[in-house]
Amino acid sequence: MSDETTTTPRMGVIGLGAMGMGTATALLEQGLAVTGFDISPQACESFAARGGQSAGTPAALAAQSDIVLLVVVNADQVEQVLFGDKGVVGSLKPGGLVMQCATVAPSIARHLGERLADAGLEMLDAPISGGAAKARTGKLSVMASGSSLAFDKAAPALDAMAATVYRLGSEPGIGSSMKLVNQLLAGVHIATAAEAMALGIRMGLDPDTVYDVITHSAGNSWMFENRVPHILKGDYTPLSAVDIFVKDLNIVHETGRELAMPTPVASSALQQFTAAKGAGFGREDDAAVIKVYQRLSGITLPEAANDPGED
Repeated sequence: MSDETTTTPRMGVIGLGAMGMGTATALLEQGLAVTGFDISPQACESFAARGGQSAGTPAALAAQSDIVLLVVVNADQVEQVLFGDKGVVGSLKPGGLVMQCATVAPSIARHLGERLADAGLEMLDAPISGGAAKARTGKLSVMASGSSLAFDKAAPALDAMAATVYRLGSEPGIGSSMKLVNQLLAGVHIATAAEAMALGIRMGLDPDTVYDVITHSAGNSWMFENRVPHILKGDYTPLSAVDIFVKDLNIVHETGRELAMPTPVASSALQQFTAAKGAGFGREDDAAVIKVYQRLSGITLPEAANDPGED
């Protein structure tokens, strides 16, 4: 008889960036045993300083975990940490659970579910949303799909990391489909917020006044309200980078192509993020997409208090 129902499952978190570190810390603060892994030694050291354990490889992490959360950047990283040299598969005990939290194409999520099932493992397709702050406080939204068994196994992790869990279906791929809808809207809203602010600045309006008026008007959005302060402060420290939306909107584009469905508004936003990346802003906060307009029309953007501005 298995003792899984009477013992607290051990957690492993692969990917200790802003979202992964916050999630791992939230799990830890709920009294769960958590091991972390990241290719950055500094990230592992930071997590250890918070009271967590760290592992040298995904395989080593899996060997001491019952549930492994993947909070990595893209599908290539998912592939590597699961199936690559010293990967999770082969070290996670049969019946173990992989919670796939990265944004990937729905077709990839479905295929991952099949491959993990062949390896004797459960998978919950569980993309997350809410940003680093909500990850840190265990208040994420999780868009999840998988078997009833996968949801049951994931319950201790979901209880600790999420304010809202959407059970969207019984097969991997559905959760990733919903996340793609969210990312389409998020990317478009950020790009549009940047364009609106650039237009206001170009017309001579005070940026702070534009922000105040719009956040009290019908044109407001969550992304406008959240990201424009980064522009106003001249602070492009990457909480979510331009590169993320180049990736995610590319997934939207590719998925639309698979479905023979045009996504012209998302494609326009993708071009703006791609232009920002091409201009060297890929690793800056996604609000740095406004710098495209700075280059094209010569607008003057607010500077950080300790930032002399661009050369």
